[in-house]
Amino acid sequence: MAVGSVGGTKLPWGSIRGSRYAEEGSPGGLFDPLHWRIIARSRHPSPVAPYGQDLVAAQRPSARPARRSAPRPREPDAPSFGAGALRAAAWFTAGLVAGFLGLYFWGVDRWLQHEFGRLSWREPTRVYARPLRLRPDMPLSEAALRAELEASGYREGGEGPGSFVQDGARFRILTRAFHDLDGPQPERRLSLELGQGRLRALATADGRPLEQARLDPARIATLYGDERVERRLVRLEDVPPLLVAALQAVEDRSFKHHAGIDLRAILRALFSNLRAGEVREGASTLTQQLVRNLYLSREQTLARKLREAAYALCIEARFDKARILEVYLNQVYLGQQGSQAVHGVGAGAEFWFGRELADLEPQEIALLVGLIRGPSFYDPRRHPERARARRDRVLEQLAETGVLAPAQVEALKRRPLGVSPDSGLRLNRYPAFIEILQQQLADRMPARELHGRGLIVHSTLAPSTQRAAETALAMTLPELERGARGMALDAAVVVTDTASGALRAVVGGRDGGVGFNRALAARRPVGSLLKPFVYLLALAQPSRYSLASRIEDAPLTVRVSPTQVWSPENSDRKSHGWVSLHEALIRSYNQATVRLGMEVGVERLAHLLELLGGERPSAHPALLLGAVDLSPLQVAQLYQFIAAGGRVLPLVAVRGVLDAKGRPILGAPAAAPAAHEEDALAARLLTWALQDAVRHGTARRLQREGLGWLQPAGKTGTSNEGRDSWFAGWTQDQLAVVWVGNDANRPTGLWGSTGALRVWAALFRALPTEPLRVDESGLVRVHVAADEEVRTDPECEGAVEMLFVEGFSPTRHRGCTLARLRAWFRGRLQ
Repeated sequence: MAVGSVGGTKLPWGSIRGSRYAEEGSPGGLFDPLHWRIIARSRHPSPVAPYGQDLVAAQRPSARPARRSAPRPREPDAPSFGAGALRAAAWFTAGLVAGFLGLYFWGVDRWLQHEFGRLSWREPTRVYARPLRLRPDMPLSEAALRAELEASGYREGGEGPGSFVQDGARFRILTRAFHDLDGPQPERRLSLELGQGRLRALATADGRPLEQARLDPARIATLYGDERVERRLVRLEDVPPLLVAALQAVEDRSFKHHAGIDLRAILRALFSNLRAGEVREGASTLTQQLVRNLYLSREQTLARKLREAAYALCIEARFDKARILEVYLNQVYLGQQGSQAVHGVGAGAEFWFGRELADLEPQEIALLVGLIRGPSFYDPRRHPERARARRDRVLEQLAETGVLAPAQVEALKRRPLGVSPDSGLRLNRYPAFIEILQQQLADRMPARELHGRGLIVHSTLAPSTQRAAETALAMTLPELERGARGMALDAAVVVTDTASGALRAVVGGRDGGVGFNRALAARRPVGSLLKPFVYLLALAQPSRYSLASRIEDAPLTVRVSPTQVWSPENSDRKSHGWVSLHEALIRSYNQATVRLGMEVGVERLAHLLELLGGERPSAHPALLLGAVDLSPLQVAQLYQFIAAGGRVLPLVAVRGVLDAKGRPILGAPAAAPAAHEEDALAARLLTWALQDAVRHGTARRLQREGLGWLQPAGKTGTSNEGRDSWFAGWTQDQLAVVWVGNDANRPTGLWGSTGALRVWAALFRALPTEPLRVDESGLVRVHVAADEEVRTDPECEGAVEMLFVEGFSPTRHRGCTLARLRAWFRGRLQ
């Protein structure tokens, strides 16, 4: 769908008022956009007087009679053959020229009626992060809130929508209006109070408590398709009136009067340039500039100038001023970022200031208008002094025309340029995440519908989470490299929402995933990360297995082919005899896991992995110990099932898609079905056990890292010779999978607990999150003996409290009466 065409209707718009540009009968010296009428030209235009002039008065005969001169005596006729031939030749030549010009203008007029009348643009697709949903008592730190505001281009201490003020732990925020999937969201004045890592209070600016609010999302990427042009279409009525006034004051003060060309301006420029001996002043009207930008080259030739004038006259004769100005505002060139050309004031505001056009302040509007003369020459990022001088000259011209008061102009000159250090276009701020998002969009929308329609893609990415993940990698990898035999390391991180499967952050490498997205494309052996799924299959059969069931951790030999056998060993090179499934899991015993897996069935494990991850691995016995290559994204998809309590939740990067007018055209994926009861109970048991892996097992380092209060569940993983270090862990609301290794697939000397786990810890120290609480509905707590699957008393030596599926806990009880008697006698003797 092509957008951007407004038609030839008149629209209310602003002008320069004051001094000699004021309307007749209106107060001079003030800018009032509501009192500038537009002279509309139809296909058969009637004579129109200059603006403010009475048509009748313009045609009224003069009151003074014309003076009549005395008749001259008639001279005798002279021979006229030669003179008549000359006159005839002259008239013939004039006729030919007039005929040629008539045909030329007729052809140009016909062509422009079609081309200009149906002018439209291909507008790129813009991708946004998820809007931050605020609610009282939610986890939210000052750093996280500032990261969200910064990503969305909020100005600290500024005015208008998109600004905020911080006073200690209190933030006052003026949000922007935006279109979310459930409809338009108005701008709001919010008051937030933070404390102890939480949002303690949420209210309106006047103190009225709110149950929830949303911050407008950050723009994180742009999808251009084949046309590498950044453009954000604006309607004339939505353009700040000051920008319209400044544009005319600087580029074309006679815009509302001329018919496409300004003869007085041409003469004035000609005289100025002749006096200077060089070209210093141009005389092109806005219409001529528009013609040059749309249809002609910029070569300085008489033929091009004549064509430009002809085109401008035809456009002015056929289309009204509002249409011409709106096209100009959407077409004007305002900069370049790599291969992306920036056209239009809407895109220019984002490119230079990182904000919406309506949010620009007066001095910023002046700079934007000043850049039209030469975006490269006056580039404020490369040549700030030139840009300041140009901006100040525009402000002075606004004072000259009476739009702004001189005192106001002097105050605006003292303000900074306000240009953002980086482009606000966000071509691809998070490449690893955007690659996944594009794949998911391609699965749901044809490419021809995705590009060039000005679509708005709402994604699931959380900017504060993404920043925390990137920072965790940047901080931790240099430390890990010092203990990794001096080799260069790389890593990947995937963070999801445990309740919905929404991808909150994806880091594809220490360079962000530019070029090679390790989160998506680096498939590496996962090692012990796969063991919990062996136990999951067992726990889904509560009549056969529980966490207290006994399994032998002893040497075994498995025949994998007629000529090949396999004898797995534990990482500590020891066997541990009969142990509970709980102990075998949290201590990651290989031999016990293989024995359990052979009982459960390797084929069943392969089928489970296919069901959860969409890809079926080979049912080889070594699969039980993680002999399969998976990407961090695939591992996150597997663990999402456990973290979501037994629900099959596809990881999603796309919340939905809106068209250019904010209407939904693609909704979120259908809600996942509820978990089967057996799956839900097994997932809860496994989560509870993996919390113990953090308390007492292979992931206990998290306790030393100060994260015990989160009560996370997690599992380490290490491939052969320490080539790959993995950790998957989750809290109540967020799951993160981390891989650390090197692209050359060389041994690093790192284990899961000494590599990837440390990155995970750095991430969750900065990430606002909730402690993990296991839902115990359908489960019961029972104390069992340490060496047998029997009930025992809590005070018995070695008694362990475990969770069981209700109705399947041990029925046999083994007390410890003798031990209690000995303890009683010892107490009496003391």
